[in-house]
Amino acid sequence: VQLQASGGGLVQAGGSLRLSCAASGSIFRVNVMGWYRQAPGKERELVAASTYGGSINYADSVKDRFTISRDNAKNTVDLQMTSLKPEDTAVYYCNARGLYVRDYDHIDGFDNWGQGTLVTVSS
Repeated sequence: VQLQASGGGLVQAGGSLRLSCAASGSIFRVNVMGWYRQAPGKERELVAASTYGGSINYADSVKDRFTISRDNAKNTVDLQMTSLKPEDTAVYYCNARGLYVRDYDHIDGFDNWGQGTLVTVSS
């Protein structure tokens, strides 16, 4: 299963950006899709995640500013980021966990990451 992320870039504080991620391959079901970020010198942290059933979890630091949306049929997840702050500057990674068809009679689990996309918020 491969993840292809897009979006990101440079924006001024208070601006908006949208990140998109698509999962492809022999997918049986993607249970959780979400976004993480890693700022320089810091550990990777959860930004937002969405389950197949529609449950959503946000980091406290992005609540009311970021919105995650997911299309189960297309295996895609978007992150709409508004009111961006300089502290949101980081490399953002798409993550997907679920099940894939390993061969004709085997289903196995996966936990994969996208390539990362840089978001820079200037003050």
